Amino acid sequence: MVVDTPGIRTRGDAVARRSRAHAGVWRRAIRREVGRLRDPRRIVAILILGVILGVFTAGLLARGEAAGADARAYWAGVRIWLAGGDPYAAVGPFMPYVYAPWMLPLFLPWALLPWDVAWFVWRGATILLLFWTAGWAYRRHPLATAIAVLLLSFPIAANVDTGNINLILAFMLWAAQVVRPPVAGLLWALATAMKWVPVVFLPLLAPKARGWGVAWLALAGVLTLATLPATLVQIETVFAFPRPARIDYLVLLWAAIPWIWNHPDPFWWARPSRWPAMRTAAAAWVAAWRARFREGRGPAAREAMRASKRTLLAWFGVDPA
Repeated sequence: MVVDTPGIRTRGDAVARRSRAHAGVWRRAIRREVGRLRDPRRIVAILILGVILGVFTAGLLARGEAAGADARAYWAGVRIWLAGGDPYAAVGPFMPYVYAPWMLPLFLPWALLPWDVAWFVWRGATILLLFWTAGWAYRRHPLATAIAVLLLSFPIAANVDTGNINLILAFMLWAAQVVRPPVAGLLWALATAMKWVPVVFLPLLAPKARGWGVAWLALAGVLTLATLPATLVQIETVFAFPRPARIDYLVLLWAAIPWIWNHPDPFWWARPSRWPAMRTAAAAWVAAWRARFREGRGPAAREAMRASKRTLLAWFGVDPA
């Protein structure tokens, strides 16, 4: 004899309905993804990224313990500094630390780890951030992202292999375009104080972030002056240490991806059809300035200077009022 219990039947029906709903969600998601794969551009993008990922993986496995020379220099430099030694001197198998002396404490928490753990953390974080940024870009422009990764594949692989901080700086410049202005300016200033090449990314930041960036960079200059004797040794080490052609710096171009992907027409200046209008506007601007300054320090010249000052302050996010 079977006893029909309404409560059990009701709970069983609810579980069955939820299971059918979940199955329907999965079916719709699979159909949507399969439909996307019918797009030839996505197929080409997946093939390109798959080949690059395979080559990357094979290269990293082949290098083994030979990789990480640059990251080891940061790690050893901090430890030599803590022991009272000179981090700018090449000791044993380590390359010298070549960045500003006031930046040594920035590496301190990571450098206290044993080397095997520190290298795993450094490379693992770099690869995870690379995958995250590539995923963000791929969701918006799959084929363009695959082509960008292909063009930058060699400098990306070189930085992942050596553990150079260039790729970390690219991620910092990437984040500077999406975080709050004070943090964005700090990230840009740190990257610029470390390598100076990131200074060209200042126009990609929001106006207020540019102002914060210049302020933070001024503070970095003060810290540099405060550690001047060691800074002179650092400068001498940078110019004396032999380095090959810095193709790995090209990886910083990866930081321009969010700006290019979000801009409605990022390469408008490269179109020949726009060049006549650009030349006309530039010639008109120069002619107007010449006409104003021919008047000496008259009202027109003073107004031109005030207008330029307002424009400059607005570019840095400062209210001209």
